[in-house]
Amino acid sequence: MSRRKRAKGHVNHERWLVSYADFITLLFAFFVVLYASSQVDTKKAARVGVAIQGGFSELGVFGSGPPQPPLRVEAATIVTDSTQPSFPQLGHLVNDMPGKQSLSQREVPVSVVKRQLEKAFQEEIRKNQVEMRVVPDGLVVSLREVGMFNSGEARLLPGAEPVLAHIGKMLADRGFDFRVEGHTDDKPIHHPPFRSNWELSTARATEVVSVLVSKYHFDPVKISVAGYAEYRPIASNDTEEGRRKNRRIDLVILASPAPVYN
Repeated sequence: MSRRKRAKGHVNHERWLVSYADFITLLFAFFVVLYASSQVDTKKAARVGVAIQGGFSELGVFGSGPPQPPLRVEAATIVTDSTQPSFPQLGHLVNDMPGKQSLSQREVPVSVVKRQLEKAFQEEIRKNQVEMRVVPDGLVVSLREVGMFNSGEARLLPGAEPVLAHIGKMLADRGFDFRVEGHTDDKPIHHPPFRSNWELSTARATEVVSVLVSKYHFDPVKISVAGYAEYRPIASNDTEEGRRKNRRIDLVILASPAPVYN
Protein backbone atom coordinates (compact mmCIF):
# COMPACT_ATOMS: atom_id res chain seq x y z
CA MET A 1 0.00 0.00 0.00
CA SER A 2 1.55 3.29 -1.11
CA ARG A 3 1.97 6.07 1.37
CA ARG A 4 0.09 9.33 0.78
CA LYS A 5 2.48 12.19 0.23
CA ARG A 6 2.18 15.12 2.55
CA ALA A 7 1.24 18.41 0.92
CA LYS A 8 3.95 21.00 1.17
CA GLY A 9 3.15 23.98 3.42
CA HIS A 10 2.53 27.39 1.84
CA VAL A 11 5.55 29.66 2.05
CA ASN A 12 4.66 33.25 3.07
CA HIS A 13 6.64 35.68 0.94
CA GLU A 14 5.11 38.80 2.53
CA ARG A 15 6.71 38.67 5.98
CA TRP A 16 8.81 41.71 5.02
CA LEU A 17 5.69 43.82 5.38
CA VAL A 18 5.84 43.43 9.16
CA SER A 19 9.35 44.85 9.34
CA TYR A 20 8.44 47.54 6.83
CA ALA A 21 5.41 48.58 8.89
CA ASP A 22 7.57 48.80 12.05
CA PHE A 23 10.11 50.90 10.17
CA ILE A 24 7.44 53.30 8.88
CA THR A 25 5.98 53.62 12.40
CA LEU A 26 9.39 54.44 13.87
CA LEU A 27 10.11 56.92 11.07
CA PHE A 28 6.78 58.67 11.67
CA ALA A 29 7.48 58.85 15.40
CA PHE A 30 10.95 60.26 14.70
CA PHE A 31 9.56 63.14 12.64
CA VAL A 32 6.87 63.83 15.23
CA VAL A 33 9.58 64.16 17.88
CA LEU A 34 11.52 66.54 15.61
CA TYR A 35 8.40 68.65 15.13
CA ALA A 36 7.63 68.65 18.85
CA SER A 37 11.18 69.68 19.76
CA SER A 38 10.99 72.66 17.39
CA GLN A 39 8.05 74.21 19.25
CA VAL A 40 8.53 77.04 21.78
CA ASP A 41 5.98 75.64 24.26
CA THR A 42 8.02 73.13 26.27
CA LYS A 43 4.98 71.78 28.09
CA LYS A 44 3.33 70.76 24.83
CA ALA A 45 6.60 69.29 23.63
CA ALA A 46 6.88 67.24 26.81
CA ARG A 47 3.33 65.91 26.42
CA VAL A 48 4.03 64.90 22.84
CA GLY A 49 7.27 63.26 23.94
CA VAL A 50 5.45 61.24 26.61
CA ALA A 51 2.89 60.08 24.05
CA ILE A 52 5.62 59.06 21.59
CA GLN A 53 7.58 57.24 24.28
CA GLY A 54 4.43 55.38 25.27
CA GLY A 55 3.98 54.32 21.66
CA PHE A 56 7.57 53.11 21.50
CA SER A 57 7.08 51.15 24.71
CA GLU A 58 4.14 49.29 23.20
CA LEU A 59 6.39 48.34 20.28
CA GLY A 60 8.97 47.03 22.76
CA VAL A 61 11.58 49.66 21.92
CA PHE A 62 11.89 51.15 25.44
CA GLY A 63 10.91 48.07 27.37
CA SER A 64 7.91 47.60 29.62
CA GLY A 65 6.63 49.81 32.36
CA PRO A 66 4.92 53.17 32.40
CA PRO A 67 6.48 55.78 30.09
CA GLN A 68 8.55 58.49 31.75
CA PRO A 69 8.75 62.07 30.47
CA PRO A 70 11.74 62.35 28.11
CA LEU A 71 12.09 66.05 28.85
CA ARG A 72 12.60 67.88 32.12
CA VAL A 73 10.03 70.63 32.10
CA GLU A 74 11.14 73.72 33.99
CA ALA A 75 8.83 76.27 35.57
CA ALA A 76 6.64 78.07 33.08
CA THR A 77 8.50 80.80 31.20
CA ILE A 78 6.89 84.19 30.63
CA VAL A 79 6.20 84.47 26.91
CA THR A 80 5.38 87.85 25.43
CA ASP A 81 2.28 88.31 23.28
CA SER A 82 3.29 87.29 19.76
CA THR A 83 0.52 89.40 18.23
CA GLN A 84 2.28 92.66 19.09
CA PRO A 85 5.87 93.84 18.90
CA SER A 86 8.11 93.77 21.96
CA PHE A 87 11.21 95.73 22.82
CA PRO A 88 14.34 93.79 23.89
CA GLN A 89 15.83 96.82 25.65
CA LEU A 90 12.78 98.40 27.30
CA GLY A 91 12.96 96.73 30.72
CA HIS A 92 15.32 99.50 31.83
CA LEU A 93 12.84 102.18 30.77
CA VAL A 94 9.86 100.57 32.47
CA ASN A 95 11.70 99.83 35.71
CA ASP A 96 13.02 103.41 35.93
CA MET A 97 9.59 105.04 35.68
CA PRO A 98 7.46 106.17 38.62
CA GLY A 99 4.87 103.62 39.73
CA LYS A 100 6.83 100.92 37.96
CA GLN A 101 6.25 97.20 38.15
CA SER A 102 9.35 95.04 38.39
CA LEU A 103 9.81 93.25 35.08
CA SER A 104 12.52 90.66 34.78
CA GLN A 105 11.80 89.67 31.17
CA ARG A 106 14.39 90.69 28.64
CA GLU A 107 11.60 91.60 26.23
CA VAL A 108 8.79 93.92 27.31
CA PRO A 109 5.43 93.94 25.48
CA VAL A 110 4.72 97.18 23.68
CA SER A 111 1.41 97.52 25.57
CA VAL A 112 3.37 97.84 28.85
CA VAL A 113 5.64 100.52 27.42
CA LYS A 114 2.63 102.36 25.98
CA ARG A 115 0.93 102.48 29.38
CA GLN A 116 4.09 103.77 31.08
CA LEU A 117 4.65 106.49 28.47
CA GLU A 118 0.99 107.50 28.63
CA LYS A 119 1.48 108.05 32.35
CA ALA A 120 4.64 110.05 31.71
CA PHE A 121 2.99 112.21 29.00
CA GLN A 122 -0.44 112.48 30.58
CA GLU A 123 -0.38 116.29 30.59
CA GLU A 124 0.52 116.49 26.89
CA ILE A 125 -2.13 113.88 26.08
CA ARG A 126 -4.73 115.85 28.04
CA LYS A 127 -3.90 118.93 25.94
CA ASN A 128 -4.18 116.86 22.70
CA GLN A 129 -0.53 117.58 21.92
CA VAL A 130 0.51 113.92 22.04
CA GLU A 131 -1.21 110.70 21.02
CA MET A 132 0.12 107.13 21.14
CA ARG A 133 -0.71 104.04 19.16
CA VAL A 134 0.81 100.64 18.39
CA VAL A 135 1.85 99.77 14.83
CA PRO A 136 3.71 96.71 13.44
CA ASP A 137 7.01 98.64 13.59
CA GLY A 138 6.66 99.47 17.27
CA LEU A 139 5.18 102.33 19.28
CA VAL A 140 4.23 105.70 17.74
CA VAL A 141 4.35 108.91 19.77
CA SER A 142 2.34 111.26 17.56
CA LEU A 143 2.85 115.04 17.92
CA ARG A 144 0.08 117.26 16.53
CA GLU A 145 1.01 120.14 14.23
CA VAL A 146 -0.94 122.54 16.47
CA GLY A 147 1.59 124.40 18.60
CA MET A 148 4.54 122.98 16.68
CA PHE A 149 4.43 124.61 13.21
CA ASN A 150 2.62 127.38 11.44
CA SER A 151 0.65 126.29 8.39
CA GLY A 152 2.96 125.62 5.43
CA GLU A 153 6.13 126.17 7.49
CA ALA A 154 8.82 123.88 8.88
CA ARG A 155 10.25 126.06 11.64
CA LEU A 156 9.39 124.89 15.14
CA LEU A 157 7.32 127.27 17.23
CA PRO A 158 8.29 128.15 20.83
CA GLY A 159 5.29 126.15 22.06
CA ALA A 160 6.89 122.94 20.80
CA GLU A 161 9.84 123.28 23.17
CA PRO A 162 8.22 121.83 26.35
CA VAL A 163 6.95 118.75 24.49
CA LEU A 164 10.31 118.05 22.85
CA ALA A 165 12.09 118.69 26.16
CA HIS A 166 9.92 116.09 27.88
CA ILE A 167 10.52 113.61 25.06
CA GLY A 168 14.25 114.28 25.24
CA LYS A 169 14.31 113.73 29.00
CA MET A 170 12.38 110.47 28.79
CA LEU A 171 13.85 108.82 25.70
CA ALA A 172 17.22 110.29 24.72
CA ASP A 173 19.55 107.90 26.59
CA ARG A 174 17.48 104.70 26.39
CA GLY A 175 19.29 103.19 23.42
CA PHE A 176 16.22 102.90 21.17
CA ASP A 177 16.14 103.19 17.41
CA PHE A 178 13.77 105.93 16.22
CA ARG A 179 12.20 107.01 12.98
CA VAL A 180 10.83 110.56 12.85
CA GLU A 181 8.04 110.84 10.26
CA GLY A 182 6.47 113.97 8.80
CA HIS A 183 2.82 113.88 7.66
CA THR A 184 0.49 116.47 6.10
CA ASP A 185 -3.12 116.69 4.97
CA ASP A 186 -4.07 116.47 1.28
CA LYS A 187 -4.20 120.19 0.56
CA PRO A 188 -1.54 120.99 -2.04
CA ILE A 189 1.21 123.50 -1.26
CA HIS A 190 2.88 125.63 -3.90
CA HIS A 191 4.54 128.57 -2.16
CA PRO A 192 8.31 128.73 -1.51
CA PRO A 193 10.42 127.20 -0.23
CA PHE A 194 8.34 124.01 -0.59
CA ARG A 195 7.02 122.81 -3.94
CA SER A 196 5.02 119.88 -2.51
CA ASN A 197 3.82 118.21 0.66
CA TRP A 198 6.67 115.74 0.25
CA GLU A 199 9.20 118.51 0.85
CA LEU A 200 7.17 120.08 3.67
CA SER A 201 6.70 116.80 5.58
CA THR A 202 10.36 115.85 5.20
CA ALA A 203 11.56 119.31 6.25
CA ARG A 204 9.43 119.22 9.40
CA ALA A 205 10.70 115.78 10.38
CA THR A 206 14.28 116.94 9.75
CA GLU A 207 13.74 119.99 11.94
CA VAL A 208 12.54 117.81 14.83
CA VAL A 209 15.49 115.42 14.41
CA SER A 210 17.91 118.34 14.39
CA VAL A 211 16.57 119.56 17.73
CA LEU A 212 16.51 116.09 19.30
CA VAL A 213 20.12 115.44 18.28
CA SER A 214 21.62 118.87 19.00
CA LYS A 215 19.76 119.81 22.20
CA TYR A 216 18.75 116.48 23.75
CA HIS A 217 21.67 114.31 22.59
CA PHE A 218 19.78 111.62 20.70
CA ASP A 219 22.23 109.26 19.02
CA PRO A 220 22.37 110.22 15.29
CA VAL A 221 23.18 106.61 14.41
CA LYS A 222 19.88 105.45 15.90
CA ILE A 223 17.55 108.04 14.40
CA SER A 224 16.22 108.45 10.85
CA VAL A 225 13.89 110.76 8.94
CA ALA A 226 10.94 110.03 6.66
CA GLY A 227 8.46 112.31 4.89
CA TYR A 228 5.14 110.78 3.79
CA ALA A 229 3.22 113.90 2.72
CA GLU A 230 -0.54 113.13 2.69
CA TYR A 231 -0.20 109.46 1.78
CA ARG A 232 -0.42 107.86 5.24
CA PRO A 233 -3.44 109.51 6.84
CA ILE A 234 -4.87 108.37 10.18
CA ALA A 235 -8.20 110.14 9.58
CA SER A 236 -10.35 111.30 6.69
CA ASN A 237 -9.23 114.43 4.87
CA ASP A 238 -12.88 115.22 4.10
CA THR A 239 -13.30 117.12 7.39
CA GLU A 240 -11.25 119.82 9.08
CA GLU A 241 -10.93 117.66 12.21
CA GLY A 242 -9.54 114.80 10.13
CA ARG A 243 -7.06 117.10 8.38
CA ARG A 244 -5.85 118.40 11.76
CA LYS A 245 -5.14 114.83 12.89
CA ASN A 246 -3.24 114.07 9.69
CA ARG A 247 -0.92 117.09 10.08
CA ARG A 248 1.50 115.55 12.56
CA ILE A 249 5.01 114.40 13.42
CA ASP A 250 5.29 110.74 14.40
CA LEU A 251 8.18 109.62 16.58
CA VAL A 252 8.29 105.85 16.03
CA ILE A 253 10.10 103.80 18.70
CA LEU A 254 11.24 100.84 16.61
CA ALA A 255 10.79 97.34 18.00
CA SER A 256 13.63 96.05 15.80
CA PRO A 257 16.93 97.92 15.49
CA ALA A 258 17.45 99.63 12.15
CA PRO A 259 20.20 98.07 9.99
CA VAL A 260 23.59 99.78 10.03
CA TYR A 261 25.63 99.79 6.83
CA ASN A 262 29.37 100.24 7.09
